[in-house]
Amino acid sequence: MARPVYIVDGSRTPFLKARSGPGPFTPVDLAVQCGRPLLARQPFAPDAFDQVILGCVNVIADEMNPARVAALRLGMGEKMVAFTVQINCGSGMQSIDTAYRYIREGVSDLILAGGAEALSHAPLVWPQQGVRWFAGVAGAKGIGAKIMAALKVKPSYFKPIIGLERGLTDPITELNMGQTAEVVGHLFGVTRAQSDAYAAESHKRLAKAQSEGWLKGEVEAAFARDGKFYDHDDGVRPDSTPESLSKLKPVFERPWGKVTAGNSSQITDGASWVILASEEVVAKHGLTPKAVILDSQWSALDPGIMGLGPVLSATELLKRNELTLSDIETWELNEAFATQVLGCLAAWNDEKFCKEILGLDGAAGELDQGKLNVDGGAISLGHPVGCSGNRIVLHLVNAMKRLGTRRGIATECIGGGQGGAMLIETV
Repeated sequence: MARPVYIVDGSRTPFLKARSGPGPFTPVDLAVQCGRPLLARQPFAPDAFDQVILGCVNVIADEMNPARVAALRLGMGEKMVAFTVQINCGSGMQSIDTAYRYIREGVSDLILAGGAEALSHAPLVWPQQGVRWFAGVAGAKGIGAKIMAALKVKPSYFKPIIGLERGLTDPITELNMGQTAEVVGHLFGVTRAQSDAYAAESHKRLAKAQSEGWLKGEVEAAFARDGKFYDHDDGVRPDSTPESLSKLKPVFERPWGKVTAGNSSQITDGASWVILASEEVVAKHGLTPKAVILDSQWSALDPGIMGLGPVLSATELLKRNELTLSDIETWELNEAFATQVLGCLAAWNDEKFCKEILGLDGAAGELDQGKLNVDGGAISLGHPVGCSGNRIVLHLVNAMKRLGTRRGIATECIGGGQGGAMLIETV
């Protein structure tokens, strides 16, 4: 029989907005910064874990398999098995899901699962013509041949592209992620005013969570090598209003688009960990679980409407567990774009879509936005791609404990046309 899988603890770094140049932390730096205090407060040694799983999308060259590098730097021992997973925006949740299945099936008992991303460290990519020119010069035999090869150079060869720009463009549809949000918004009639209002509310909610101290047990201060420390998500703009956001120009589809820099997720650095344990480990160490993972689901769809991924994956969870939208008291739906989030809500409330695509008898209903992203989301705090799925599960658990709610779902859209969702119940 499947064993229960508990979330017993977790922590994350502040999410730091990418500005000019690489930030103070690499992905592994971030994972270590929030991992050390998390492991230090446990009643068992760091080497008691069976394995470490870390989501990371933009792995830097100096940190191949960042899960293993992080595990070693965290003092978890040379024998610690550690591997990195990648499913774009869902990578941080994939680490939890993989750990959940290992423990559920009896393969493991105690796993550290996380996500880490430093988008400010995204590499510059040379144009292919420039790469071929470099290769031609390097492969030429003799001084004369090298000079002749070098003389074929063109200025365009020295115009690198930020790798992140390519990474956020779907290779099948050739649409960037913002354009896919525009498609979703168009399909469900989401207005620019609605998107800006949603974005302003995200900033308002995060600012309140910070001022009320609701994130103190979740966010660990990060200390850089130069002595500076970072103790809060620094992308929040409490003064954002629908009126101020309405002045921004569309980024992806000018002049009539709905997606702007103000109602999109921020490019950010951050890391997050959760500790998952079996019932046996909980009893052995006298742990107090925060929540139990009931179920998880991955779904796929047309990459051009990837923003609707949460609707497919979360609905499958609800159907399998005989639940409705209203049965879920707290939701975390990653805010890739305000237009995309609102498109998901509209899809659930659209009878034709629910019948033809989701296989329901009618519209799923209206999701109460008072239950959704109660402390803000990626629009106000950022979206470090490989980390976000982990953060929304961690924060969902903490928010449910604070609010006294029982059931919650964490869900997200995934670049490439996928979606992931996890059903959580507080203990």
